[in-house]
Amino acid sequence: MKLLILPDAKTVAQKAAEMIAESAEERIRLHGIFLLAVSGGSTPWKMLRQLADINLSWDKIELFQTDERIAPAGDQQRNLTQIQANLLQHLALKPKQVQAMPVEQTDLNLAAKNYAQLLSKSCGDPPILDLVHLGLGEDGHTASLLPDDPALKIKEPVAITNEYHGHRRMTLTYPTINAACNRLWVITGANKQSMLKRLYHGDSQIPAGLVERNNTTILADQSAAAGLDHR
Repeated sequence: MKLLILPDAKTVAQKAAEMIAESAEERIRLHGIFLLAVSGGSTPWKMLRQLADINLSWDKIELFQTDERIAPAGDQQRNLTQIQANLLQHLALKPKQVQAMPVEQTDLNLAAKNYAQLLSKSCGDPPILDLVHLGLGEDGHTASLLPDDPALKIKEPVAITNEYHGHRRMTLTYPTINAACNRLWVITGANKQSMLKRLYHGDSQIPAGLVERNNTTILADQSAAAGLDHR
């Protein structure tokens, strides 16, 4: 696991966008396509806005979601709403390039299976994404892999969680996240200090601590990394 500590959230967002772009260019050069899954969060929205301004072969990029709240289309709590506002509105991506989680379906378990099938069609069986972007919650969750939630033990590529902060959620599971070629954590804010420390030192008692550490980079601002001994 590689850790980069940057001055502030703005710099983290910019660096994250640059790293995603670099990864995209390499994978497109080698394989002709880049398979990216993104999470939510205030700094990641800035990251996506920066990414939209980078000159890439966008026609060769396929976008997936790491997780999503079960909420109506256009809901401000939906990650997709923010992905659309900060990335998709600024690009001419075709509908088939944007694989949104089908959280508006009535049968959520079937919806999770449908998204797993979509992943398999695009990314192989089992699915292997090129890059999964992750965030870190104050309780140690990542994606929507939540403390004590049954989804933590699901072996299928996609799962539905119990209610959390007012919403059930759809999430990629550990097998999918850990099989990805690369993982990029974006962690900012003083409220993440304790969990960043636990994540960095491999604490398996928090959900984030069970994510694969090889081919994984953490971008953190100084507020989140304050007091972290990373020598």
